[in-house]
Amino acid sequence: MTDTTGHQWLKITLFCPLPLLEAATDLMEVLSGAGVEQSPESGTGALISGFFQLEATGAAPCPTENANALLARVEREMAELFTLYDRVLEKVTAVLLADQDWATCWQQYFKPVEIIPGLVVKPSWEDYQADPGQAIIEMDPGMAFGTGQHASTRMALELIRQCQEARHCREVLDVGTGTGILAMAAALFGAERVVAIDNDPDAVAVARENVAKNGLAGKIDVGVTPVTQIQGSFPLVCANIVHDILAAMAGTLASLTRPGGCLVLAGILAGDQENSIIRAYREFGLQPLDRLYQEEWAALLLQRD
Repeated sequence: MTDTTGHQWLKITLFCPLPLLEAATDLMEVLSGAGVEQSPESGTGALISGFFQLEATGAAPCPTENANALLARVEREMAELFTLYDRVLEKVTAVLLADQDWATCWQQYFKPVEIIPGLVVKPSWEDYQADPGQAIIEMDPGMAFGTGQHASTRMALELIRQCQEARHCREVLDVGTGTGILAMAAALFGAERVVAIDNDPDAVAVARENVAKNGLAGKIDVGVTPVTQIQGSFPLVCANIVHDILAAMAGTLASLTRPGGCLVLAGILAGDQENSIIRAYREFGLQPLDRLYQEEWAALLLQRD
């Protein structure tokens, strides 16, 4: 299949169970760099597809080796994520698509969204006039535009907003920053210095681009520094990751939270995972102040003694 631009798209699709849907979509968005679509959710999960641009070379419009390498990378990264949830990745499929202006025709489906009261996420091609008291984050698809619409991210943003309104935290640490949306929101809500870290270099590159695009490079430092090497403590720490990693990091995140400070945790399933996290962090002197629930997810606001 050829096109007039010399480009093709590789569409990679997999089935994702509900508990992994947010994390898998975020990962696919970072890997793709161009866009992700999700089918309507069923009782067990949904299909997610990432779109990867390929370069046609010479008389061979289908760069098979490149496509195979991309498919193998996605399968490897997704299999690692599924393992964190004690799930097995099912068959991953791939299909080549001609360009056919794909890179612009799907833009009609992405509009500005107020993901929590007072915070709007918009793509770069959409004009939006903020209402009084509204902040705007500009993020394009391929830079994980959909991230802020997931339940755990929305709840983390809401708890960060509440903390900033009540406590006016000047410094914030965002662990596992991903696209940087929590870090940017913290800055827009009043933080003067935000340290945003992630162990994925691709995510760090995306977050840095988002931070620069939103004019926040002077307030947010994005890097791959391991959380165990972060110095000092912060009045507000946030982490939207997964239960097992949050549980393993309890001591580290507790030490990075200033006495009397707050810790926002998300990416946790309501019920057993929620209670497990509360028990783990209580051992390090953190008590729950608030809990939010959306769909099957919970987010926690903890305070250090």
